Amino acid sequence: QTRLVESGGDSVQAGGSLKLSCTGFGFDFHLYAMGWFRQAPGKEREGVATIDNYGNFRTSNSVKGRFTISLDKDKRTLYLQMNSLKPEDTGIYYCTADYGRGTSLLADEYKYWGQGTQVTVSS
Repeated sequence: QTRLVESGGDSVQAGGSLKLSCTGFGFDFHLYAMGWFRQAPGKEREGVATIDNYGNFRTSNSVKGRFTISLDKDKRTLYLQMNSLKPEDTGIYYCTADYGRGTSLLADEYKYWGQGTQVTVSS
């Protein structure tokens, strides 16, 4: 059974940093693309950063230069290092995975989702 478990969400001041983690179970990390999406209250879920099974990655323009996605296949864990956080980064951050999805930032293209972890950035 495919399962994704996120952790690392917290409340921080603007300009601070957080590192999110997502541990996956029940699928082959060498075949799946993975990514981070976020959803703010009243808004649609948006792609933040994704990485495919070859190590290619894509980052949304809104976080480029501040957020970094990485994957440790041995630990079966996906990370999102978030620096220079802004209040507009506030939201629930979700980990996602699916077979061979490249680096798409479209939520509809991913099948498996974690339960989400809350990130709150205050000004």
